[in-house]
Amino acid sequence: MTDLRSQAQTLLDLHTAPELLKLVNVWDAASARVVSEVDGTQAIATASHSIAAALGYEDGENIPVDLMIEAVRRIVLATHLPVTADLEAGYGDAGETARKAIDVGVVGANLEDQMKPLAEAVAAVEAVVQVGEAAGIPFVLNARTDAFLKAGDRPHAEVLADAIERGSAYLDAGAPVVFVPGKVSEDDITAFVDAWGPQKLTLIGAPGSVPLVRMAELGVARVSYGPFSQSVALMALQDLTTDIVADGGLPSDFRVLN
Repeated sequence: MTDLRSQAQTLLDLHTAPELLKLVNVWDAASARVVSEVDGTQAIATASHSIAAALGYEDGENIPVDLMIEAVRRIVLATHLPVTADLEAGYGDAGETARKAIDVGVVGANLEDQMKPLAEAVAAVEAVVQVGEAAGIPFVLNARTDAFLKAGDRPHAEVLADAIERGSAYLDAGAPVVFVPGKVSEDDITAFVDAWGPQKLTLIGAPGSVPLVRMAELGVARVSYGPFSQSVALMALQDLTTDIVADGGLPSDFRVLN
């Protein structure tokens, strides 16, 4: 448990440091090893969408929770770095799912609110925070609000205010950081940082996102890449297949990675 506590503290420190924490999400032991071996990688994040896809399931808690936890366990064993796991919305019991994740060596997690009633979403955050406290570790809960993802045709100012209210409630409930995936502008980031303080906001990197250097300047704590890293890997595999079908071969810069 001492090592787990140390890893949790390291992960928390990486979020509170002024430098932007950059996480490339993984989905199995092989991808975890490859990412871990890159100089400058400081922690490992799983992607629930990618784990589900690799095992033949649709995203959205369709994969059995114990199968997801087993995949995460194998990722933890494949790296010496702190691991934060994407627990979606908690698979029906956020606290119990977090406990299972901690039991396999996870020291942080994403938890989606799916725009459920705020009191229900806060209760889920509190349950995970309590599990971390019971385990004796500073568990790094990245409490996610889907306000931007589920904005629909609502006025932007209303969506932003909703995200700020929800994030504030999650921080008050003990989450150290708040995740706002979706199309977020510099002005939005400034509004979040003004409301919550620096090193409290985490974002997803996507085509057209605010540049990483600018995120760091604005006080963002962390950026991750969700299922996009798996998509990049699968694109490379598809491109290789296309070349081989056309009588080509392995690329000239090919190297064995695992």
